[in-house]
Amino acid sequence: MTGYGKAETIFRGKKLICEIRSLNSKSMDISVRLASPLRAHELEMRTLLTQALERGKVDLAMYFQDEQTTATLSPINWSAAQLYAEQYKAQFGEVPAEVMASILRFPDVLKQQEDNSDLTEAEWAEVQALLKKAIEAFVAFRTQEGAALQQMFAEKLDGIADLLRQVEPYEKSRVAKIRERLEQNLAQLSKETQAQIDQNRLEQEMIYYLEKLDINEEKVRLRNHIKYFRDVMANGEKAKGEGKQLGFIAQEMGREINTLGSKSNQSEMQILVVKMKDILEQIKEQVLNVL
Repeated sequence: MTGYGKAETIFRGKKLICEIRSLNSKSMDISVRLASPLRAHELEMRTLLTQALERGKVDLAMYFQDEQTTATLSPINWSAAQLYAEQYKAQFGEVPAEVMASILRFPDVLKQQEDNSDLTEAEWAEVQALLKKAIEAFVAFRTQEGAALQQMFAEKLDGIADLLRQVEPYEKSRVAKIRERLEQNLAQLSKETQAQIDQNRLEQEMIYYLEKLDINEEKVRLRNHIKYFRDVMANGEKAKGEGKQLGFIAQEMGREINTLGSKSNQSEMQILVVKMKDILEQIKEQVLNVL
């Protein structure tokens, strides 16, 4: 499931920003980018993320604000600038203003000196609090996205249920049409052949054939799957692996819809079945975003 969370604080006199992003993934895949003083605690941060987030391709970035800005906003390394100026002065005498301006644009003069000192316990606690705040924002984002997905699923399920109701008017008429067509085909047989037909056996075979085209069981099972899908969504906060459950239910819905299609021998019914399949594919695509 996609997600985004951000938090910031003042740390060692600078703004420290924590950002968490994620894309859908079947497993937990964490990528971490940390400012130099924080790198020693990467394992602990990964553990916090794993405990809080079930799965996803997660990208954690924790950086100081001036590390993300242009070099013109970085503080000048005056020690390096003074060293260059002294070397120039030793060779050529006084340092002209234009030379000094060039020295101030040297990369190592503009580059901020990294603070690689270890974190104190108090500082680590502060970093942990920042990470947890970003995780809270991230979870809130996912919750909002989940609510939108749930609304979408409800609408799609309503669409399939409505199409299923539209199938019903064609059921009785299609049975009558099938029976009429079979009788017309029999009427075209020669009188001798018709005389040899066992009418009782013919009636039994016709009943058997019509029963094979009956779709009542498929309709009942499809309605039950739709109800079960709704129930799992409603109890999602209490159950782990909701996304897998919904995926399995969607597969079973597909089986029943496919069987409806194979038994449909009317163009109107087949059109309705195709529409059901289209809606179900949209559901399957979005189920992948459910945890």
